[in-house]
Amino acid sequence: MKLADIFFQMKNDMQYIEKELARSISTKDVVLYKTSSHLLKAGGKRIRPVFVLLGGKFGQYDREQLKHVAVALELIHMATLVHDDVIDDAETRRGQQTVKSKWDNRLAMYTGDYILAEALLTITSLPIPRVHQVLSRSIMLMTLGEIEQIRDFHRWDQSLRNYLKRIRRKTALLIAISCQLGAIAAGAPEKYIRALYNYGYNVGMAFQITDDILDFTGDEKTLGKPAGSDLRQGNITLPALYCLQHEDTAMPLKEMMENVVDADGNTRIHLPDNRAQDAIQIIRGSKGLSYAQSLAERYIERALEWLEELPEGQPRSSLREIAHFIGRRQF
Repeated sequence: MKLADIFFQMKNDMQYIEKELARSISTKDVVLYKTSSHLLKAGGKRIRPVFVLLGGKFGQYDREQLKHVAVALELIHMATLVHDDVIDDAETRRGQQTVKSKWDNRLAMYTGDYILAEALLTITSLPIPRVHQVLSRSIMLMTLGEIEQIRDFHRWDQSLRNYLKRIRRKTALLIAISCQLGAIAAGAPEKYIRALYNYGYNVGMAFQITDDILDFTGDEKTLGKPAGSDLRQGNITLPALYCLQHEDTAMPLKEMMENVVDADGNTRIHLPDNRAQDAIQIIRGSKGLSYAQSLAERYIERALEWLEELPEGQPRSSLREIAHFIGRRQF
């Protein structure tokens, strides 16, 4: 089975979720509706709603119950994107102008706040206390992950542990709870809920590491943004981090840097724009990409091990195929 087959099998339910997403951001405020719709129409993989629905297959599947979780988690994801674009000063995402670029920073921030509020309102329709407890704690941890990323901008001396902790909170956690909350909402057995969370966590880690690889190996047409965007913004991801910890590549990279003192008096290392392409080429030619790929594959292997805790059938096969796709994707 291919990934396209999985999405085709879920076509009706996913179209329903898409309509619910559009309905959830409906507002009489014309400007806010335009900014929110712009973000929604930019599309995306909608991988989180897919995980919610598949998680629900291990209990009493009820689309009307699961839609509250699926829509809420996708809205939360959208809210983090629009906030990220302000922080990163990003002009494009998925090949389209960002909200902050088409309008301004203030409208982008309020749009993110509005979408987040709609997410929380949507999930109140689900009278399951555990769902709200898991979601509240996860939003708190995700926020800490965002703060950690800002703190680590232009920090070339950070450790692998810093990086893994950051992507766990920024990316893996939301994917993990997508699987988990879908199962909880469907009343699945606790054993399955635990396995799905751990599957989602490991897939989420691999997903972000693969994204960080593609940031260097892709081009602007496929990425929807300039290659090496993270590095240009001072976000040190795994391929760059590997290069900085190995003498043959660390010295050429460090020679390109400039010391900059931030507003708090801390010295940060800045990569000048006119040296960014040279730095990207060094990383592309290093072992950093293969190291990152091997780590992503290890997370995929762990995810597949957790699937063994689930009963055989189409949902488990679909989760396995998605994991394989994430491990080998090239775009």
